[in-house]
Amino acid sequence: MRTATERMRLRRIALLAGVVGLLAGVIGSWIPSFWGDEAASIMSASRTWPELWRMLQTVDGVHGAYYAFLHVWIGLFGASEFAVRLPSAIAAGFLAAGTAVLAGRLGGRRLALAAGLVAALLPRTAVMAAEARSYAIGSAIAVWLTVLLLALLGRRRPWWLWAAYAAGTAVSIYVFLYLALLLVVHGAFVLLFHRRILWRWLTAATAGVLLALPMVLVASAERNQIGFLADRDYITPLNVLALQWFDPVTAWPCLALIAIGAIAAVRGRRQDPGGFRLSTLTLLWLVLPTAAVLIGSTLIAPMYTVRYLSFCTPAAAILVSMGVLTAAGWIARRTPLAAATATGILLAVVLAAFVPNLLVLRGPYAKDGSDWREAAAYLHAHAAPGDAVVYDDRPKDSEKPRLITAIHPADLAGLGDPALLASFRTQSGLWDRTRPNDALTAADLTPGVWALERGPDPEHSPDVLHLESLGYRILSSHRINVTTVLRLER
Repeated sequence: MRTATERMRLRRIALLAGVVGLLAGVIGSWIPSFWGDEAASIMSASRTWPELWRMLQTVDGVHGAYYAFLHVWIGLFGASEFAVRLPSAIAAGFLAAGTAVLAGRLGGRRLALAAGLVAALLPRTAVMAAEARSYAIGSAIAVWLTVLLLALLGRRRPWWLWAAYAAGTAVSIYVFLYLALLLVVHGAFVLLFHRRILWRWLTAATAGVLLALPMVLVASAERNQIGFLADRDYITPLNVLALQWFDPVTAWPCLALIAIGAIAAVRGRRQDPGGFRLSTLTLLWLVLPTAAVLIGSTLIAPMYTVRYLSFCTPAAAILVSMGVLTAAGWIARRTPLAAATATGILLAVVLAAFVPNLLVLRGPYAKDGSDWREAAAYLHAHAAPGDAVVYDDRPKDSEKPRLITAIHPADLAGLGDPALLASFRTQSGLWDRTRPNDALTAADLTPGVWALERGPDPEHSPDVLHLESLGYRILSSHRINVTTVLRLER
């Protein structure tokens, strides 16, 4: 049993980690331009309730809970980069705090502090914390659900705590379907260390899955939506071993620390049973969901991308931190003070190594090179009311420049969109319905036309060549990052 003083210290550590996680997520979150996935979030959440319901019956049903939440959030706080990413930054704070609590329950205060800070700055957390998607929220739910599980395993608990676990399980699946894989981790851990309550856990887990059954059915009906993964070579050693949680620079040192911590926990399982159980839990958390998704991708259908396993981030942070403490103990074995000093120095080095990646992720073009905000601002500053805009329709839907009309509508107010047939709001799918640009005639256009092109050699793109065949000539060309804005006149 932990004393009241120890519990208070652990709460303070969790609060510190949570604040660091929140600040790391918030600072600079407004700088990167929105990208395709975030455009899908904003376009979905900006629909009316009936429009959103109709869309979810066709596509993105698995994200319905997040879109509904974001609909309310945007109604309250607007749809700026800062506003729509703020919930993820808040969730990152809860993720870091929960990681500290989880580590502290089985590994002590030093591990709690290290794990909470690592979780706050880990590269995968840095990505999730400044993105208008559900991954940070799902990851925070995952770690706190695991904290609840540990509390339930400690001694006989009232039925309503098990009911809370069942409800939390259902909520997690509604937030992100892959969080159902966390039950595999929890089940394996209970089977290994707490078989006496296996049936209680099975009852609660089954209740949670039954409550989430509508989401499972929706996901099954819309499974073809992720068919595009068959064309992507995402299953690589670099992605699976490194980029799921780290960046290319810190991946291999962090994996070495994970190995050091895990080996030390196994060797010292008798002297530190709590550390051994924590190491086992987190290794199961890293390995089982990843293995399940990889096997499913091989035997059933493509279902892997690094983002889908973001909810394993707390486990990675704890294992890295266990490695830090173990390595520091090897370096300075003589006195507790020397070990604590070595731990502080090594932890500071690890955290500092994450900072360059964090800065890169807060750059203006950090998200898939997207530069839509600047493109919209350029049109707002230079286009005349009534000018027509032709948007490159060659990229995939999530990269098409025309998405700026949905995410920056104020900047493009008053400009024509001759290729538009029906707004996304009227569609059961995610995107606008348009006609091909080469079907546009001179009668569809205005004397002054703007073309937004993505890709190399924009001055000779099919859109520009077609416009030139209609009697237009290029007056100016402004390259931003991946987008070029061309001014043409007839």
